[in-house]
Order: sequence, then structure tokens, then C-alpha cells
Amino acid sequence: MSRLSSPGTRDSDVVNTVGELLELLVAQLESARLAEPQREATELLAALLDVPRFWPAANGNGAIAPELITAATRAAARRALGAPLAYAVGRASFRHLTLDVDENVLIPRVETELLVDRLLERCDSSTRTIVDIGTGSGAIALSLAFEREFERVIGTDVSFGALAVAQKNLDMLGSGLRTPVELLQGSLLAPLGSRQVDVVVSNPPYIAYSEGTSLPPSVRDWEPALALICAEDGLSVTRSIIAQAPFSLSPGGILALEVDMRRAGLVAELIAVEGSYVDVEVLLDFSGRERFVFARRI
Repeated sequence: MSRLSSPGTRDSDVVNTVGELLELLVAQLESARLAEPQREATELLAALLDVPRFWPAANGNGAIAPELITAATRAAARRALGAPLAYAVGRASFRHLTLDVDENVLIPRVETELLVDRLLERCDSSTRTIVDIGTGSGAIALSLAFEREFERVIGTDVSFGALAVAQKNLDMLGSGLRTPVELLQGSLLAPLGSRQVDVVVSNPPYIAYSEGTSLPPSVRDWEPALALICAEDGLSVTRSIIAQAPFSLSPGGILALEVDMRRAGLVAELIAVEGSYVDVEVLLDFSGRERFVFARRI
């Protein structure tokens, strides 16, 4: 194993317990001048072990496997370079799932968890097939398939890299899913061809090109621009979904979109004037911001 040369840093060859590994990670992150190395090290180790944040501190005497030391020190090195925690450890929590993530996909957000909640509230026995546009890591599609029984959930993405991550997550969850999941490559709804679905759901890119430079560095420098930024003031992809969805949605089918809080009203207006939808509603996120727009196909 590699050795750390910083003064006072624990030698990785003599790390045998959770507490000693935590000490090693703190020293590694301190040397990179991270603001809160103790908290960072604890969160990193908890994420790698898929346990609550308090667990490493409460189980300091627990034995560890050598491969965990390697994985943890590599993750700390990536975190020291500025990688978001989820990319550093290669995984992120979303609702009831722990998903693999990398720089090909967005890190799932808590707002998107609420999108799934609001959609499940509106699904009933007539909801058979759902398509998740721009599935990324598969967070929305896999959560729906894990939490409810449908005939099929489909995830589409234009990015081969993103679909590879989603496929890995699908393989990992396997028989734990209540609904079969199908992943298709292509732009928006094009991979469906003539197939009809009962729900079109999407968390599309909605940041304008002019706003890209104002994003936090952890987002701007690490997360995929293809999943964040688009033309027409951030609305080009949303407009395309609104226009295409009526050709794939069955009558009464649901359109569910996550949107920029500054443009939710405009998205609702675009849906209303398109002419193919009724029951247009704007829903709030946990912070009371307009974040989701739902409608039904006529």
C-alpha cells in the first residue's frame, strides 16, 4: 500500500480499524486544506460503507478490510482535487436506493426525489408504462420500478456514458425491482418509436448557456454540461418534450417535468398553449419554490 509522507499522518500499512482509517482520511484531507476535514472524512467513509454519518465515529474499533483502505484513500484524493463527494466515492443515495454515479451523469438531487413522490401520487391502476427522458444514472426510472409495480419503466438517454451507468445500476438492483426496466439510447422520445406510454417524466437540462459560468464550481467543473445546460434560455429541451409527448402519451396520460424555479410559470404556459394537455399544475419543492409542472394528455 502507498504511504503518506505528511508529518503526523498515520501510515496506511498500520491501519486496522475504522477509527484508524478515519484518522488517516482526516490527515489526507487536512493536507489538501479542506475546510472541515473531520466532517468530510466521516461523510466520505459513511458513503463508501453505505451507513449513516454517525456510524464511523460510533464504531471506531471495528475491523476493516484492506480494500476499503485503498478505496477510501483514493476517494479522499479525488475529493481533495475538488470532486463532489458522490463522484469521489462513486455512489449517491436517492430515495430508497444507493446508485453508482460518475461524471457521465448528474448527481441525484433531493428535489428530484420529490418529483417521484408527486408522480406516484398521481399514478393509479391505469398507469402501465412510464418513460423517463434523460434517465442519467437511472434514478427516477429505477426508483419508480423499485417502489411500485407497473408493466414497464423505460429510460432513454442520448449519452452512451450515462446509459452505461444506468445499466450498471439496473444490473446491481436486479430482482429487487418490482417492475421490468428497459434502457434505450437516443434523443428524448425518439427511441420509443410508435410505442404508447402512460407517463412521460423528465428532469431535463434547464440552465441557460449564459448562466453556466455562475454555477458552483462543484457543478460547473464536474457534472455533465449535456445534462445541465441547453439553448433558448434553458428551455429548448423542455419545449421539445412538451411538443413530442402528445404523440407518445395515451389519452389521460401524465406529463411530469422538473423545471427551473424561475421558469415554472413559463413552462406551464407553454404546456397550456400547446393544445394537447389539460389539468396543468405547478407544484412546489421542499423550499416552497415552483419546481415541477404536471399536466394530462387530452
